[in-house]
Amino acid sequence: EVMCVEIIPIVVGALETNSYILHDDRGNAAIIDPGADPEIILSKVIDKSLQVDHIILTHGHFDHIGGVAAIKEKTGAKIAIHREDEEMLRDSYKNLSYAMGTDYRLEGADRILEEGDTIEIGKHELYVFHTPGHTKGGICLLLKDVAIFTGDTLFMYSIGRTDFYGGDHNTLIKSIKEKIMPLDDNLIVYSGHGPASTVGDERLGNPYIK
Repeated sequence: EVMCVEIIPIVVGALETNSYILHDDRGNAAIIDPGADPEIILSKVIDKSLQVDHIILTHGHFDHIGGVAAIKEKTGAKIAIHREDEEMLRDSYKNLSYAMGTDYRLEGADRILEEGDTIEIGKHELYVFHTPGHTKGGICLLLKDVAIFTGDTLFMYSIGRTDFYGGDHNTLIKSIKEKIMPLDDNLIVYSGHGPASTVGDERLGNPYIK
C-alpha cells in the first residue's frame, strides 16, 4: 500500500508568504508557516477533515508565524520551531511584527527542534535540517524523495535576506551549499515566497551559489 502525502500550498498575507498543508490519505496533517489568513488555512483543514498535529515554523519572522495563535486554538496542534528561533516568538522586535504595525507574540513553542529531528505525518516523516543564515534558527524540512521546504533560506534563483536580526550572509550560503545542494536534482524546492523550483535548477541557475 502506497501512502502518499498531499501538499497544499496557500499564499497568505501582505508579503505573500507560502504556507503549506501536508497530509496523508488518513487525514494526518501538519501545517508549515501559517503566516497570515488563518481562516483560509482552517477552511481547508475543515474541508478535508484533517487532524493537524504540528504547526512547523521554518523561522520566527512575523510573516511566517502570524496565523499560528488562531490555528493552534482551533486545532490544538503543537507549535514546533528550532531552538535558536524560539525567542523570536516572544519578541515583537525580533519577529518584526512591530515593523508591520502590530505587536504579535506567542508564549513559545510546544516542541523545540534540532538538526536531525523528525516530525511525523502519519507514517511519513519530515527531516529537520538546521540552515542558519536568514535567522539563527532557520530550518529546512525534507520530505524524502519528494520535496524540501526551504522557508526563507532558498528561493527560486535567489536567497533569503541577511540584514535582519540573526542574519548572516556567509552562514546562509554555507547552509545552502552543505545541506541543500547535495540532495537529489529532482527534489522540489518549496520556498517561503515565490514559485517552486528544484534542487537541480537551483544548482545550475542560482547566481548566489554558483
